[in-house]
Order: sequence, then C-alpha cells, then structure tokens
Amino acid sequence: MSTPLRSSQCFFLLSPRTRTITHHPKTSPITTTLPLDRRRHISAYGYTQAKALVYPKHGSPADVLNLHTHSISPPHSNLVTLRTLAAPLNPADINQIQGTYPTAPPFTQHLGTAQPSAVPGNEACFEVLSAGSACKHVSKGDWVIPRRTGLGTWRTHLQVAEDKVMKFNKDGLNAEQVATVSVNPVTAYRMLKDFTTLKEGDWFIQNGANSGVGRAAVQLGKRWGLNSICVVRKREGAEGEALKKELEELGATVVVNDEEIMDKGFGERVKEWTNGGREPLQLALNCVGGDAAMALAKTLDEGGTMVTYGAMSRSPLRVGAGMLIFKDLRFLGFWVSKWGDRFPDEKEKTIDEILGLIRDGKFKDVPMVEVPWSYETKKEELLDA
Repeated sequence: MSTPLRSSQCFFLLSPRTRTITHHPKTSPITTTLPLDRRRHISAYGYTQAKALVYPKHGSPADVLNLHTHSISPPHSNLVTLRTLAAPLNPADINQIQGTYPTAPPFTQHLGTAQPSAVPGNEACFEVLSAGSACKHVSKGDWVIPRRTGLGTWRTHLQVAEDKVMKFNKDGLNAEQVATVSVNPVTAYRMLKDFTTLKEGDWFIQNGANSGVGRAAVQLGKRWGLNSICVVRKREGAEGEALKKELEELGATVVVNDEEIMDKGFGERVKEWTNGGREPLQLALNCVGGDAAMALAKTLDEGGTMVTYGAMSRSPLRVGAGMLIFKDLRFLGFWVSKWGDRFPDEKEKTIDEILGLIRDGKFKDVPMVEVPWSYETKKEELLDA
C-alpha cells in the first residue's frame, strides 16, 4: 500500500495501501524513470533550506498538519545531511498522526517550530548530500533508509546521526523501490518464514491479498514453491476479473472473494484444491479480523497457525474453543516495526535479499500513485494526497 513523496522534487508514493513522496525537477513529468534533481536550496552560509510536514498535536491530518520551513547547518562529526527521494504514506502513518498507533515520533522543537511538533512518516529513500568527518560507513551520493521506525520522513531534507540509517547498493533500483521495501515486503517475508515450517508444495491462505503485504506474499510464496489461496474484497464484473488475473500473474494459485469464504461449502473447495487435504495448509495471514479472519482459521489443518498483522475491519477475533482444543490452532501476531527494532541485523539481511530480487526483475513493485513535492509545493497540495 503505497503513495510516495519525493523531494526537490520529492514524491509521496501511493498504492492500494500506500502512498509515496518523491523529488524531481520542477520541469520533469511525474515518472520514476527520470533522473532525480540534484539541486539544493543552500544559503550563502552553506545551510540547506528544508521543509517538513509537522503536527503539534494528534488529530485528523487535515486539521493538524502544517508545512514548516527551516534551515539545516553543514554536518559535523557523525552527522549526515539527507535529501528525501521518496517517502511512502502508509495507513500506520495516518494512525500515528491521529494518536491511535502504539508508537509515535517525539514532539520537539528541534526544527524551530513555535510549538513542540512531530514529523510523521516511517519509510523513505534518502540520498546523502554531505557527511561529517567522523562518518565511516556512508558518504555523499549514497542511498540510505531509516534503520528504525519513527525517524519522521515526510520532509524534503533532514540531518541525523550516521547510525540512524542503513546504506544499500542503489545499482539497478529506483527510489520508490528502495523507499517501500522495509514494511510490506519484509512483513510478508518474515510471516512466511518465521511462524511455521513450510515446504515446497505446501499451502497458505491470506486475506487482503491485493494489499502491499498480500502481493509480496504471493510473489515470495511462488518463488519458494508454495501454493496460495488469496482472498480479496468482492468486486463486480470486469474489475473483479482484472484483479484476479493480476494476482494470478503474480503467482497466486487460487483467488476468491470475501463472500465465497463465508459459504458453508468453502471447506470442501479447499480440500479439493489441496489434493483431498493431503497437501498441508498450515498458515493463514490475516489483516482484516472479525468473522473474515475466523473463516480463514477454519480452513487450517490441525496444528496450523494464524498470524495477524492488521485489523482493517476493526472487529475483534472471536476464537472458538474447538479451534484451540480440538484443532490445536495457534493465533499469533506480527508487528514488523517491533521486529525490525529488535533484530536490526536480520532486518538488513531481509531487505538486502528483497532488493536483490527486485534488481533481478524477480519481484514486482506494488502499484503506486506519485504525489510530487518540490520546494514550491503548497501545504494544501500535500494534504490532498
């Protein structure tokens, strides 16, 4: 789910689940294939002029977000000055602004705001504009992403300590691909790998299959020899058929809608797909919740696992005692932000592997809508994203 923002121009990247910001020359069309603008707004004293979306309190983004202009001094010691190339807009970012997410960036006056304010955004691809003399791992021209969540990425430029970012090989990649790699693809990768042992020919089932995570799971599963049952919201006519075809082309084995899985006979259909139940179905990935999640759980084999990573319906999971006692099902949760903060080295390895697949043309980008952000862009234009 992506909308990206890019800077100088930067763009918000938007997809079915995400948007992104990216930065292109003012005269360039909005496209990810054109060279990025390398210009900087620099004062006579070497300060970089920057803009950031900030909020002084929690609330609706349209009500609390402001566009703040500030200056960044030349970096010293272990500091690096970064330019945002692309910054996704995810649902979790909106929840942080609203104050409904478990974590949030700090409210400070480091940017010179009149009130203590926070900068939203957790993902981004940055270009290193300059580095302090004590920096050992990054240098001018490198591309980096945040090492941990909560960095505050919805801005044209920023300055942080070198250890706050990860450097990656940018060859063969565009900024949008790098900016959107650390949440959705990593979530899919870890859920398929970490909760049960799936062998080639095994099955998994997931709802929200056309989301960023869902599309990543389909592609990774196909690459690892797994079969997938992919559940999407019902769409009528040509729209539904087009989505089904799109997911099948990514690697989905079976695509059904959310009304079909509620049918009493759905279990028999699953049994037919899995060779009379002889091919294991041990994993369900749930981002919806409520009755839709329980419909997934009913398809699992004895000892199976449901991993919940979202709750789009905002409905609770009502797990029947029989699922726990007689089928011995496990119900677990996964939050990629916490996982990445606990295991930064493993996160870096996972991202490296996924970027390698993208570079080799073996992993397709999630659809995105780009929202350009140049130095002259007005606040209203960004809020409309």
